[in-house]
Amino acid sequence: MPAHRAPRRSPVRRARRLLPRVAGMTTTSRYALLLRGVNVGGRKMPMAELRAVLAGLGHTGVRTYLQSGNAFFTTASGEDEDALAAGIEQAVAEHFGFRVGCLVRSGSYLRAVADACPYPAARLEPRQLHVTYLSASATPGRFASVDPAAYLPEEFRLGDRALYLHLPHGMGRSKLAEALARPAVVKGLVATTRNWNTVLKLADMAQETEMAQGTEG
Repeated sequence: MPAHRAPRRSPVRRARRLLPRVAGMTTTSRYALLLRGVNVGGRKMPMAELRAVLAGLGHTGVRTYLQSGNAFFTTASGEDEDALAAGIEQAVAEHFGFRVGCLVRSGSYLRAVADACPYPAARLEPRQLHVTYLSASATPGRFASVDPAAYLPEEFRLGDRALYLHLPHGMGRSKLAEALARPAVVKGLVATTRNWNTVLKLADMAQETEMAQGTEG
């Protein structure tokens, strides 16, 4: 009597059995968070509490840098940068009792902004060069009311959702930085500024955390 053979499963049936597992897989992304105007003017935000807020939203691998509102986190939410920023802004407001502008950016974006600097960064002091990150792209027309000739030797250039500020005497008494920050100029935008040392450090840290995430995966 021939040996009994178990019926062979069709390739389609085997594929169907795998579908729930594939559908359940999640993709994580690593981002940098830039906050505007924290720990100045009485708006105190301990970085330990900010890390707790981000963790409470379900983000993982949270790190902060300095006290000016810079953080890194990993998320599996699938939301885009603007949606992530809106969620964090709301959570921060509920926890700290005040609202601050939030920008969420990828590490590759931060590196691209640093690499695209139109000024000779290597020949300037870090205090002479700043980047203002913008929540959306801006056209030159937005800054038409700021006459470049009126602020020389200070200068600015427009980049990808960023302004590069060359301030030979630093930010403290800069008339150009003051003019660019006027409400009429930045209306509808979140704009937050970092000096060149911080710009480079954020780009480096973002790439480090992205590489570490890739290694772990």
